Amino acid sequence: MSQPLLIVDVQVGFINTFTHHIPQRIVSLIERDRYSPLLFTRFVNAPDGPYNRFLNWHSCNREPETDVVPELQPFAQQEFIFSKLGLCGMPDELTDYLRQQRIEQISIVGIDTDMCVLKIAMDLFDIGIEPIVFTDCCASTAGLQAHLAGLAVLSRNIGAMRLRDAGLSGGSLAAP
Repeated sequence: MSQPLLIVDVQVGFINTFTHHIPQRIVSLIERDRYSPLLFTRFVNAPDGPYNRFLNWHSCNREPETDVVPELQPFAQQEFIFSKLGLCGMPDELTDYLRQQRIEQISIVGIDTDMCVLKIAMDLFDIGIEPIVFTDCCASTAGLQAHLAGLAVLSRNIGAMRLRDAGLSGGSLAAP
């Protein structure tokens, strides 16, 4: 039985030393052919948003930084890409789609474990959809410590049994 896969913010502007391995791991996961539909979120840093105003951070405000990474573009259908302004969690359009489809459980992968992945997983939990987070297909742009902190918070808030390993890490905890 196929299950939805939510790919959180795996976009050009979030690929760095700590996250470069994530796109290929997600491609490998998709190629197992167990997930449908493939749903994507993309973070857009709004010009008048809190990241600009409070943190003086101006990246990820336009293409190409907001584009889905090239490795995943062949799998991304425009109607299944949901933009979100800032750390707002679930876009309303995505919530509406999941409710209309009567989704009860969804697998989650993406960037940043300690921010957007965490927020979306907790939002899904709050609306009664069981989130399953593949820990080896998530990472943080701030490094391993931030990734592990995100997993610790998720473990406490959605339950450790919802954090799973997809078997794609090759035994390594951090980026290869």
